[in-house]
Amino acid sequence: MKKVWIKKLSVAAAAVLIVSGNSLYAEEAGEQPATQEVVKNKAVIADIVKLIDVAGKQRMLSQRIAKDYLYIGKKVAVSKAKKQLKASLEELVSAHKVLMDSINDPEIRNLLSFVELSIEDFKTTANEPFNIDNAQLIIDLSESMLEGSQYVVDSLKEKVKVQESAIVGKSGKQRMLAQRIAKYYIAYQAGIKDKNTIDQMKAAVAEFSEAHKALMANPSNTPEINRQLNEIDRLWKIVYKFYLNIEKGGLPLIVFNTTDNITAKMNKITALYVELYK
Repeated sequence: MKKVWIKKLSVAAAAVLIVSGNSLYAEEAGEQPATQEVVKNKAVIADIVKLIDVAGKQRMLSQRIAKDYLYIGKKVAVSKAKKQLKASLEELVSAHKVLMDSINDPEIRNLLSFVELSIEDFKTTANEPFNIDNAQLIIDLSESMLEGSQYVVDSLKEKVKVQESAIVGKSGKQRMLAQRIAKYYIAYQAGIKDKNTIDQMKAAVAEFSEAHKALMANPSNTPEINRQLNEIDRLWKIVYKFYLNIEKGGLPLIVFNTTDNITAKMNKITALYVELYK
């Protein structure tokens, strides 16, 4: 489901970013474009931070779609995974349109065009019968989409170079890492039992832990942000051990539910960070 602010962002002139040479322009109704390479205007920064959140969420969706396909194929949490897969594909498409409507930077748009091709491949593969070849293909597609979406996030962060963009980017990435953990956990159980699957799982757990500590120590956190992070902290201290036990397996439903729980909480926290920097 689209967020209200996403709808506003896609139609508001203030959200349209235009790049000419090395300078970023933000066109607002009745105003001349600013010619600074790094945007200073607070209202424009707020719009870019929102776009960072949108692009950042695409990272999570790339991992969730692959995870859901694998869970359906493994016949675990099938009903929930099917609903989630359908909703994630729809959200991926709608968010991609927001980015395309809001960004005219040629380099970023080129990456977004590549992501659009990956979205079409995702939709096709996600509806194919499950087998190991299709499972590997959807994992590969999710990795390409993740890389492309991360590039968009990093490019937008470069335009503002302010703390809020870094915090929103870091918080939003936690959503992706939670889904990435579930993706590689179920991939191993589904038969992709190579060293890379184990290594990627462990790397995602380590990165989540490091970023979580950094977010908890962030001095600009509100009491509500701290409360939400503490809830995740209590859960994470228990469940990360399940994730690392990937080779033993046996807990796919717990992994599905706990990573979804963490993703939902991190989505709320990221939205709170976006609101904080309006």
